Parts: sequence; structure tokens; C-alpha cells
Amino acid sequence: MSYASLASVYDKLTENVEYEKRAEYINSLLVKNGADRGVLLDLACGTGTLSAELAKYGYDMILCDLSAEMLAFARERLPDALILCQSMTELDLYGTINHAVCSLDSINHLLRPCDVKAAFSSVSLFMEQGGVFVFDVNTPYKHENVLGNNSFVSEKDNVFCVWQNSYKKKSKTVDINIDIFIEEENKYERLRESFSERAYSPDDIKKWLSETGFELTGVYDDMTQNEPTDTSERVYFTAVKK
Repeated sequence: MSYASLASVYDKLTENVEYEKRAEYINSLLVKNGADRGVLLDLACGTGTLSAELAKYGYDMILCDLSAEMLAFARERLPDALILCQSMTELDLYGTINHAVCSLDSINHLLRPCDVKAAFSSVSLFMEQGGVFVFDVNTPYKHENVLGNNSFVSEKDNVFCVWQNSYKKKSKTVDINIDIFIEEENKYERLRESFSERAYSPDDIKKWLSETGFELTGVYDDMTQNEPTDTSERVYFTAVKK
């Protein structure tokens, strides 16, 4: 999945993310676990909107994403940052990092357990001892009960988006097809993007973190310091490199 079609309209379709508040929250988790600025890797950074907000807290940013189209927008936002077009499962950094974040259910885009573990292992390989790793995932509850076999419609200015999902209970996977209509000079250009997400249990995530050199330090309901509930839709994990 390259997100090539989505890149030009991604920020408009994700305005509800509230990037400034989310960066403040993520930084609070980093600081809570002992982060004191340094080099911060933003894994699967997309267009770099969240990266730019995190940079305001004094971190030296490294941005990494598999989509060259997304990274073109990220480079405009953070021209001085190191920007890498790489898979999160096969990182090849130019040196070590102090901390890492991976936001907005990017981990869910890894459809095999071995790939999730490979991503954790890649981060661990380049992270200094005592470094903090903060990431979020969509929960199994959200996949089955919110995304599920549902359709969603979004309209922002001259962009109309139709989001159609198909849920597979056995694998806890949601197949997602997005049709995007962009109005230009009274005509609509149609774009399509298709991808899948897989939900993983907290126990599996904890196990893979431990096996790749991390110590789990916290699990939180989205944008809070509270423990997740049975109906939590997004959960944040914090871990420290042993």
C-alpha cells in the first residue's frame, strides 16, 4: 500500500485527528517515561503533520514512511529533518535514535504477526538503551464493532470520500476500499485506494515487545492516562528499551 491516491487529500480527510493535541499527548507519554528530547523517529509518518508538531518540543526528527508521495509533503513541512522512504519492518538508519513513535494505527497495517515483531525489532536495533517507544493500535473491538462491515462518507470542501469496509472475523482483519472524488473546475476526478488492517490482542503485543528488547511500561485508552476498557477503540502502548 503506497497511499499514492490519498497523499494529496490526506490532511484534509484527517482534520479530526487534532494533531496539535495528539502531539502534546504523545510527548507527555515520552516525558513520563524519561524522554528528554534527543533524536525521535516518527515511524510511518505520512505527510509529517504530527512530526512537525512533535518537533516543536525540541526533538531532532527522523521521518520514515513507505509512501514517497506522502513523504513529499513531509519534506515541505520539515525540510531539515532526515526523511527516509523505508518499510517499518526493514529499517536501515544512519545511526542510533533516542526515541520512537508510531501513530494512527500504522501498526495495524502490518497483516502478519511476524511483521509486527519485525517492526519492533527494527526499532529496538537502532534505539539507545533507555529509549522510549510510544505507539497506538486500533483494538479488536473497533475492528469488529466500529469499522466492521460498515460504510462511511466524508465531505471536506472540494473532496468527497466514500469508505467501505469488509470485516473478516477469523483473522480480525478489515479490508478497506476508499473512493475519493476531487472537484476541479466543475468536474470530479475519481481516485481509489485499497488496503487492510489487522487487530492484535494486547497480550500478543506485550509478548512481541518483550521478545524484541523492550519493557512494557504502560497501556492507555486513547488520549488519556486511564487503563483501556472493553470498548476502547484506540490504545496507546509505552515501552522502554532494556
